[in-house]
Amino acid sequence: MPKTLADIKRSLDSNLGKRLMLKANGGRRKTIERSGVLAETYPSVFVVQLDQEENAFERVSYSYADVLTETVQLTFYDEATGSIIFSQQ
Repeated sequence: MPKTLADIKRSLDSNLGKRLMLKANGGRRKTIERSGVLAETYPSVFVVQLDQEENAFERVSYSYADVLTETVQLTFYDEATGSIIFSQQ
């Protein structure tokens, strides 16, 4: 796992446009699982375009600090084979 915010941003920049599974801490022992595509990265946050069949929201954004503190865990998938490309856990 990358150790700095800059490392996390670099690794997400290299995976732009790829499918991912997102696990986020929802508070009070809730875990939220969503799937979508990494749409954009900005200096402080990244945006995930969610699958519309499964979610009420179109997009969600999280900070790189959420990944660093493991509040958010990302797993990138290869669409053709369904295998894991990269995992931020």
